[in-house]
Amino acid sequence: MNENDRIIRTEYSEEMQKSFIDYAMSVIIARALPDVRDGLKPVQRRTLYDMHELGIRYDRPYRKSARIVGDTMGKYHPHGDSSIYEALVVMTQDFKKGMPLVDGHGNFGNIEGDGAAAMRYTEARLQKITQEAFLADLDKDVVDFVPNFDETEKEPSVLPVRIPNLLVNGSEGIAVGMTTSIPPHNLGEVIDATKAYMMNESITDRELLRYLKGPDFPTGGVVINKDELAEIYETGTGKIKLRGKVEYEHVKGGKTNVVITEIPYTMVGANIAKFLSDVAALSETKKTQDIVDISNQSSKEGIRIVIELRKDADAENFVNMLYKKTRLEDTFGVNMLAISDGRPETMGLRQIIKANVDFQYEIATRKYTNLLSRELERREVQEGLIKACNVIDLIIEILRGSKDRNMAKACLVEGKVEGIKFKSKESKIMAAQLCFTERQANAILEMRLYKLIGLELEALINEHEETMANIYRYEDILERRDSMAQVIMNELDGYKKEFGRPRKTVIENGQEAVYKEKELEEMEVMFLMDRFGYVKTIDMATYERNKEAADTENKYVFSCKNTGRICLFTNTGQMHTVKVTDLPFGKFRDKGVPIDNVSNYSSEKEELVYITSQSELNLKQVLFVTAQSMMKIVDGGEFDVSKRTVAATKLNEGDTVLSVVTLYDQKHIVIQSKNGYFLRFSVEEIPEKKKGAVGVRGMKLGAGDSLEAVYYTQNFVETTIPYKSKNLSLNNIKPGKRDGKGVKIRA
Repeated sequence: MNENDRIIRTEYSEEMQKSFIDYAMSVIIARALPDVRDGLKPVQRRTLYDMHELGIRYDRPYRKSARIVGDTMGKYHPHGDSSIYEALVVMTQDFKKGMPLVDGHGNFGNIEGDGAAAMRYTEARLQKITQEAFLADLDKDVVDFVPNFDETEKEPSVLPVRIPNLLVNGSEGIAVGMTTSIPPHNLGEVIDATKAYMMNESITDRELLRYLKGPDFPTGGVVINKDELAEIYETGTGKIKLRGKVEYEHVKGGKTNVVITEIPYTMVGANIAKFLSDVAALSETKKTQDIVDISNQSSKEGIRIVIELRKDADAENFVNMLYKKTRLEDTFGVNMLAISDGRPETMGLRQIIKANVDFQYEIATRKYTNLLSRELERREVQEGLIKACNVIDLIIEILRGSKDRNMAKACLVEGKVEGIKFKSKESKIMAAQLCFTERQANAILEMRLYKLIGLELEALINEHEETMANIYRYEDILERRDSMAQVIMNELDGYKKEFGRPRKTVIENGQEAVYKEKELEEMEVMFLMDRFGYVKTIDMATYERNKEAADTENKYVFSCKNTGRICLFTNTGQMHTVKVTDLPFGKFRDKGVPIDNVSNYSSEKEELVYITSQSELNLKQVLFVTAQSMMKIVDGGEFDVSKRTVAATKLNEGDTVLSVVTLYDQKHIVIQSKNGYFLRFSVEEIPEKKKGAVGVRGMKLGAGDSLEAVYYTQNFVETTIPYKSKNLSLNNIKPGKRDGKGVKIRA
């Protein structure tokens, strides 16, 4: 082994713990969560900064998205092009962002969930507000710059955003062990709330809601829990209840169309298609018979989903049904988590505004300190030039008499006259008294002759007066917090005036949607399930006409009430229930639907053992037999449950349910083992137990043996089965007792 190599011995669990914590913190701080100051995640911040560096301003031509993504990835964000492009796409979408930060040109996706075109086809540039309120003054040392990933470039640790962007655009992100979900808000209202805080820093969250009414989603819609918003904005967590906006159109023939013109924010994307399919399913499953047609007429002008109702339909009741059974009414989970002072924190409205205002004061302090420094330098130079113009003849004499620049500069700064040829003794005495500063001397030496023109000199004096005014103003801003606050508020007013938009989302205390479901007319129907597991129901008359075909083509055929439930018993000891109304009702030759689709039953994980109606079970007893020969009788009333899945019986380890049957007039049970043992005994010997019991043993099985089949016989009715190429009469098997070994039957 190389003597320079070192093996560090460490506990595996400690190393895993440390590595996972490092990874988690990296995801939390440097990828998934926004900074409370600029409201941006690192990938968004880096993309915007890169566009700024590339000069892709709002008033310049668009540039290829691929160029932006590649440059960002190469310089600042080495995490793959897809994450950068996705961030760029979202920042262009006006249906996701309250205020888009990027101006996209090309196909950047739509509200219905269609994705953006590849980055090589689309173009982008900065929006005007992004240039003015997010990226301005980066040259004035207003934020800290840090090295990029390979220390070849510098990038801002935070952008100098002048508005509370975290509230305006909101944010969504999933980190390790935590998530953030902040709704977008109206720019004008956010600015009003910020100004209210600046004028009264002791203002409460509830008082701020007089200015910021609540979330303002780009898709509009209606927030219906106004009274709960105060608590949500105090704690930073809660649920906002959203509804789409619905209008009624009266058309010819006395019909009414329900038109959805705005959707809940949570429905953006593929959920619009899901909503349409859910509405169609309401009609298919007979939840409503009011729908004549559904059409999605949405376009660039906005959302327009039209549902045509039949003539005598109750439109309001129908809309209430949509609120109850579809995502036309939905909830937006709020968790206002952001990075504050380098750590994740769940913040209320006032905390977010306070953090942003503190950041504005920090930006303003650094900006005006930098500007004041520049003006002081400018004043120094201007005063030197004005002073030089008053003794310009002497300065020209010094310049002509000096051997080099350094000699002339030494004379101007320190009054050194050695080596300089003067025309008169008086000039030398005056030159020795000069005391320009270093900066003034450089400016004098670099001054052009045209500056000696009278008008130029006058312009210099005016410029000096302007510089003095600026110095006074900057010093006032830096020394008096009120002055700085006024500057910040004036900037905010300017952004509100230029970029403010009317509120889109209505906020109210909506009434609970009350949907009166029409009572289903109870009737007897026939349940059919074929050997492929497809189920359906048909009316009794249809069954009678096709009785022979129905009985031969289907594995399960029985009658039930259309208001009842179907019970499915499986080999894992579970019972799944299905509402009869969830099954397709139609023609005899209709295919039906797979039983897996309408129940919790999974044909990949379990096998069906028995199917019957719940109403039939209520009147009877149920006999269970397992592969390990455990059996019991359970009162059918125990299975009268509304849950979709319950445990029907308790099983020993490794055991499975072999048979479930409803008891009618069965007298004897015959159980057959895999090793060819048969045992016949009276059903009356099987005790009644609760469904949570294991049961009693039916046959003493030999090592490695298990039950293979279960049969039932009646008195005076011959029952035969095929067994080893012969017919075996079960009635001729000598009756025994439960828990016996049975008899071995050979071929």
